[in-house]
Amino acid sequence: MGPKALSEWYRQVRGVTEELCASLEVEDFVLQSMPDASPVRWHLAHTTWFFETFLLKAHAPEHRSPHEAYHHLFNSYYQGVGSPFERSRRGLLSRPTVAEVRGYRELVDESVCRLVEGTPPEQLAVLEPVLTLGLHHEQQHQELLLTDLKHAFSLNPLQPAYVQGSAMHVGEAGGTGGSESPDISLTGGRATAGAAGEGFCFDNELPAHEVWLPDFRMAASPVSNGSYREFVSDGGYTQPELWLSDGWDRVQAEGWTAPLYWLPDGEGGFSVFTLAGRQELDPRAAVTHLSHYEADAFARWAGARLPTEFEWEHFAKRVGSEAVRGTSLEDRAFHPVAHPGPGPQHLLGEVWEWTSSAYAPYPGFRPLPGALGEYNGKFMSGCMVLRGGSCVTPRHHIRPTYRNFLAADMRWQFSGLRLAADG
Repeated sequence: MGPKALSEWYRQVRGVTEELCASLEVEDFVLQSMPDASPVRWHLAHTTWFFETFLLKAHAPEHRSPHEAYHHLFNSYYQGVGSPFERSRRGLLSRPTVAEVRGYRELVDESVCRLVEGTPPEQLAVLEPVLTLGLHHEQQHQELLLTDLKHAFSLNPLQPAYVQGSAMHVGEAGGTGGSESPDISLTGGRATAGAAGEGFCFDNELPAHEVWLPDFRMAASPVSNGSYREFVSDGGYTQPELWLSDGWDRVQAEGWTAPLYWLPDGEGGFSVFTLAGRQELDPRAAVTHLSHYEADAFARWAGARLPTEFEWEHFAKRVGSEAVRGTSLEDRAFHPVAHPGPGPQHLLGEVWEWTSSAYAPYPGFRPLPGALGEYNGKFMSGCMVLRGGSCVTPRHHIRPTYRNFLAADMRWQFSGLRLAADG
């Protein structure tokens, strides 16, 4: 990619982040509802810090940061470049102001574009990989910005809406979508897992390697709200035999009785809190905001199981995931949407799909050199893998080999499940 195209791509991705903040009031930027979430203002600053730290400091020595303390305040977890500010305390900072953070973004954007546009094409080979990683990092934070804000808004008795007139019901008319039972058979044997080196991928998708798969079956579509409501009505949250031990302990300790954001409607049913405020629960849309424990318990209740991440990837490659994309950030629905039609659906987009695979390195995995090696590898303990992407994931950010990872109890991301079974 040439200097001009690279600069335009940078401005486009950074502009999407600003667009997502356009409807917010200044008070919205500073909310931190739990330690796992971050204020919008912090997301804006941290993504800027990433470019300043890993691109400008190495290649634009004339650049000057607005304040030396930003290097500490907006570092997330990169111990190799300094001491991060405590994550759980990000919401306690009233300064720098939102206006100052936006000024910080503008300053860094000017420096980055000047650097890129002034670099001879033959020298871009050094800059482009870091810039590309930074832009995919920004897209990850576009999703996090929305999920973190949704969690904060959900705790407000006013039930504020991030967006009015959401497109969340577009496309739902007619049909019930693909089957939720694992009825698509796939022949096992040797399969290739991981990225093959064409286009961008994160280091945790490498290296491509062979895996052995038994014959198995996969569902055409993710589990729907309607099916999950049957699990709830059948007492799924009261049957310890359905749950992993840690999951049952979490159900008891936190009083889980339904997915996060499901709200009893007083008539034995549920509505749901969304980024468009409180809405009627659409039984045909994919269920979301499930922990791994809930997804696993539902699968057991349904007489099925969660797929391994390698089964999921093999299925996506076999059916052609590009042809069965679901709702993504570009659709501005901000919630899973029910799509009619038979056959495999929603493999990329709609909801992240939990797998039964622990997040671990592939054989021969090597993290990126230096502090950027902390991006993924240091988290390969205590997390489970999700595949596919969600309704607030940028469309061109995801692919069949993408490995998302979360702790098993996390519910605030747009996470659901697809059923699998032995062949």
